[in-house]
Amino acid sequence: MHPFLSLLPSRLSTSGRWFCSVLTLALVAGCSPSKPESTAPAPAVKSQGLIGVSLLTLDNPFFKVIGDHITSEGLKHGYSTLVVSGDKDVAKQSNQIKDFIVKKVSAIVLSPCDSKSIIPVIQEANRAGIPVFTVDIPCNEPGVKIVTQVATDNFGGGKEGALAMIEALGEAGGKIAILHFKQAESCQLRVKGFREVIDAHNKAGKARIEMVTELESGGAKDQGYRAAEDALQAYPDLRGIFAINDPAALGARAALEKAGKAEQVLLVGFDGQPEGKQAIKDGKIYADPIQFPDKMGVQIVEAILRHSKGETLPAQMLIPTRLYKKADALKDPELK
Repeated sequence: MHPFLSLLPSRLSTSGRWFCSVLTLALVAGCSPSKPESTAPAPAVKSQGLIGVSLLTLDNPFFKVIGDHITSEGLKHGYSTLVVSGDKDVAKQSNQIKDFIVKKVSAIVLSPCDSKSIIPVIQEANRAGIPVFTVDIPCNEPGVKIVTQVATDNFGGGKEGALAMIEALGEAGGKIAILHFKQAESCQLRVKGFREVIDAHNKAGKARIEMVTELESGGAKDQGYRAAEDALQAYPDLRGIFAINDPAALGARAALEKAGKAEQVLLVGFDGQPEGKQAIKDGKIYADPIQFPDKMGVQIVEAILRHSKGETLPAQMLIPTRLYKKADALKDPELK
């Protein structure tokens, strides 16, 4: 008997005996050793190998988002990831791919610094039996085997950019400049889509928009700034600029402000990076066809998994852009 029970009176009422029984059960339960909770770790994801990723540049936040999402999504499926920056240098990127081949990676993901010049080293990877995928920037050249291309619909995005420019200029039309990055095939597609819509607009007899110059921006702020300065010097009556990405557009905006022509010249960018979206909210850029680099990173890992299971993938998987304007920015909870 529990010591406490010995202190109770020997003659109890029915209710007292009931209370005693309950108390006895409680005390016995309290003295019984409890079973420890299971602390067994969750089963580890089986290692699938290493993904080698060489991106155009990691200075541009857009590519960093792609790299970060390939890393995080790959980890969920047992892949470790090595992400490096090609720094827009084909020779450097070629050496990075050679290093991936030596490391016998499970897959190689590229955003080529130059789609033509990178051919020989992709062929080396093909001969080594390592599957090659491209992200954002395609390599549609003959003689190479690319499993699939995951990218923005850059051609469609260029068309959206042109529609935004037509809307921004209104019935007055006017002269516009294009800030290009000809080295990247994705930018070639953007400009091609942009030109196609502007040409169709002009042929329809509407307010004429004249594409007077196409300058190299390098897809960077500093070069975008200089390109815009050159455009303004050659065409003081310029009314619009289409820049192939946000860094080039932001550089152009700085040049417009310095020249006192920020109100005269309307800007359309491309990307939808946080700084670009903030500039749209602040009225510094009219609109952006926005991309989804997070989706690209996730989808490239899904493509690697599907290929590893023997699936045949389409030649390309395109993610549509969405035109983002001030009304969108004003509702965007991520902006200040």
